[in-house]
Amino acid sequence: MTEDELVQREIPSPNWNERTGAIAMVVLHYTEMPFDAALARLTDPAAEVSAHYLISEAGEVTRLVAEDKRAWHAGASFWRGIRNVNSASIGIELEHPGHAGGYRPFAPAQIDALLPLLARIVQAHDIPRANVVAHSDVAPTRKIDPGELFPWDRLAAHRLCLPRPDRLDLGDPFDNDGAFMLALERFGYDITDSHKVVEAFQRRWRPERIDGIVDGEIRAILFQLLVDRDRGHTR
Repeated sequence: MTEDELVQREIPSPNWNERTGAIAMVVLHYTEMPFDAALARLTDPAAEVSAHYLISEAGEVTRLVAEDKRAWHAGASFWRGIRNVNSASIGIELEHPGHAGGYRPFAPAQIDALLPLLARIVQAHDIPRANVVAHSDVAPTRKIDPGELFPWDRLAAHRLCLPRPDRLDLGDPFDNDGAFMLALERFGYDITDSHKVVEAFQRRWRPERIDGIVDGEIRAILFQLLVDRDRGHTR
């Protein structure tokens, strides 16, 4: 499938500049507003915000910024040592009302459109699954999107993101909360705000309970994620 078959519209945004590094990750967002309002904002020079792609709830894909250019979508952010996330990433916005507008599951047609687009991006830029992330992963003190109802399992089924570990030793793999936080940092997170980063980790990996409290289950999940990644099982 060619790129043109995946993109229904091209509406160039003026909000971009040149990259200063190689593409190494994908950041997924929700718009927190209807499609037309999001499109207007992402193409408004005064807003100084953009993304490479915007996907409607009906599954229409609009390209706003060429992939080789730096879109302005991540803001102040960090992932696996990268502080200039915009220069290192492709940003994809998903039309969605967000938590403030009546949080709900993502439309199946939207995810159906996202999957082949994401597959092409990951293949074209050799992006590891560990670097397909949520906005909340890279900006845990500021953002909670796309949130706990985003269907990461559908992406994982196509090997487009890390799968949630399904084999957990519920013993305690870390001596204390400090060791857990250092492990979170090793996994990729900015641990400046410990409560917010634990919430971000839970939102992604244990969405059934998001309370910012380090417990045995999330310790076990993080440990298994690190083991799998370091053994090369999750490239």
